[in-house]
Amino acid sequence: MNVGELERWASLIGGGLLTFYGLQRRSLSGLALAAIGGGFLYRGFTGHCSLYGALGISTGQPHGAQTSVPANQGIKVTRTIFIDRSPQELYRYWRNLENLPRFMHHLQEVRNLGNHRSRWVVQGPLGRTVQWDAEIINDLPNELIAWRSLEGADVDSAGSVHFRSAPGGRGTEVQVILKYDPPGGKMGAAFAGVFGQDAACQIEEDLKQFKQVMESGSTPAVGASTASRGV
Repeated sequence: MNVGELERWASLIGGGLLTFYGLQRRSLSGLALAAIGGGFLYRGFTGHCSLYGALGISTGQPHGAQTSVPANQGIKVTRTIFIDRSPQELYRYWRNLENLPRFMHHLQEVRNLGNHRSRWVVQGPLGRTVQWDAEIINDLPNELIAWRSLEGADVDSAGSVHFRSAPGGRGTEVQVILKYDPPGGKMGAAFAGVFGQDAACQIEEDLKQFKQVMESGSTPAVGASTASRGV
């Protein structure tokens, strides 16, 4: 679905009128109008526009509560690390979202707004501040935290972090899955600056810092971390 609710209703009403008017004319031009009207009716009923699909445009809201980035759009990154701590410890630390800037140094602030919502602020390119509100959409204690950005965000994103006991007493497997739609699309990903120079490298670096914080109790120096990323 890539057509918004208002557009769908307009397509249904306009398509119905065109179809009725065209059939009433009982001519070739009338049949052409009826065919166009049928196309608008299809657009309204299904919520899908082939032209929008070809151009990569979507005016619809995300379908369901799992993602803010439409299917087949944006960039998806998955990274995994093993940390010598229990899932309970790691989940508890991450679930307090205001802890995240301690090991994600591109984040300036994560503020808890209550009701499973939070505000994220990062330093973008050329000193530009980028921010968005997000909500937790799935929360399984000691196992999973999933979130998505809300309407009006500068960057549409959705992600999850999974905590699984590692085999052989190796602590916990932590996996982060992130999907986001950067300014300028895929070609602008390297310059977006929101998730660093490269999202995959950024997440990998953040997980290493998270491992250091949790295993040693020390917080990495901000200057050293940001210098390594060229931010």
